[in-house]
Amino acid sequence: MRAAVLSAVLPGLGQLTQGRRRQALTYVAITLLLIALSLGLGRISGRAAEVFFFMLLALPWWAIQSYDAYLGPSDSSADLQRTWRAVWARAHDIRFLGALFLLSAINDSFIILMNPEYLLPFFCTKPGGLLGFLTKALSPILHTIVGYGFLQLRRWALFVYLLYATYGMTNAVVNLTCFGPGRVRNTLLITLAGFTAYILWRRRCFHAPLTHQTSEKLFQHSS
Repeated sequence: MRAAVLSAVLPGLGQLTQGRRRQALTYVAITLLLIALSLGLGRISGRAAEVFFFMLLALPWWAIQSYDAYLGPSDSSADLQRTWRAVWARAHDIRFLGALFLLSAINDSFIILMNPEYLLPFFCTKPGGLLGFLTKALSPILHTIVGYGFLQLRRWALFVYLLYATYGMTNAVVNLTCFGPGRVRNTLLITLAGFTAYILWRRRCFHAPLTHQTSEKLFQHSS
């Protein structure tokens, strides 16, 4: 656990304390590369996109290398390969997406509270008043519900997410025809499509509760 905490603070540090110097240097290099890529994409698309790309690219890797430190050295295979197999078999990737949704809910709520005058595009309209507040509040509410469901791998979470994705993509496409293309709108639309494809690919994670015993069997089978 100590190594995982150290790697969560500074990528590669936990591996270094375990005597895995090569892995530590590799993980630091990958982290710096992903951060630089996030900053570069952010400069093209704007500050908001910079944070978005960091959450999408660098943060998942940050979590994986910390989990690698938690698992410790591998006896039978390459450390990173072993770690990814564990993440896949135990559906930690879905749980991580759930954490991202909860983080997005907090971020959305903060933006709404700090910018009460902002009118969110809603199917070619920008409603104000109570209706405008409700359309803005819909995003953090759905993010919270989906995030919790993903963390718990609930069956209903997949259905709620598909409703959310359908609403989000339909709204984005309709707004695209009315307000024209925008960097943030285009980025979110493409990312939502990619997220949805990935979650549909991993839909079996939601079919039954993943107990510790089941996840261990899946991990051993994948190894």
